[in-house]
Amino acid sequence: MSRIGNLPITIASGVDIKVSDSNLVTIKGPKGELVQQIDPDLTLKNEDGQLIVSRPTDQKRHRSVHGLYRSLLSNMVVGVTEGYKIELELVGVGYRAENTGQLLVLQLGYSHPIHFAIPNEVKLSTEMKKGSNPAIVLESNDKQLIGQIAAKIRAFRKPEPYKGKGVLFKGEEIKRKAGKTAG
Repeated sequence: MSRIGNLPITIASGVDIKVSDSNLVTIKGPKGELVQQIDPDLTLKNEDGQLIVSRPTDQKRHRSVHGLYRSLLSNMVVGVTEGYKIELELVGVGYRAENTGQLLVLQLGYSHPIHFAIPNEVKLSTEMKKGSNPAIVLESNDKQLIGQIAAKIRAFRKPEPYKGKGVLFKGEEIKRKAGKTAG
């Protein structure tokens, strides 16, 4: 029995959910519109402001996709009502971040700057304040897309455990290691 799959998804006011015959779910809200193709075996019921995802049998395949698609739909409802925000900070001497529109330019200690194009669905802003680390702020209604972009930016210079330099998520703690001991 899937505990997550059996939970109902509460639909906020102003959110419109449409399910086509081919199980293509379209969710519209104040922050935009998201579309997700779900497994054809699953059924969706919209009752009393709640969306319920149910599976036909207890086969392993049905159990495995039940909780997955319920979580994806729940993330979509939250995305079109509240949206998602991810903050990254650059820790290191000379590390900088600038943006011109949807083009992010990073200087992360390499011999060349890194140019990274951000999709239009994600709102990008950079902050360079004196006395604090440069920050990159990503905002979107699509949790999958914003997480993937944040992971790609972080992969340009992963945090290293000796000096703690790199691209970190805001508030992330790096497990530090001791360096060489003098002999």
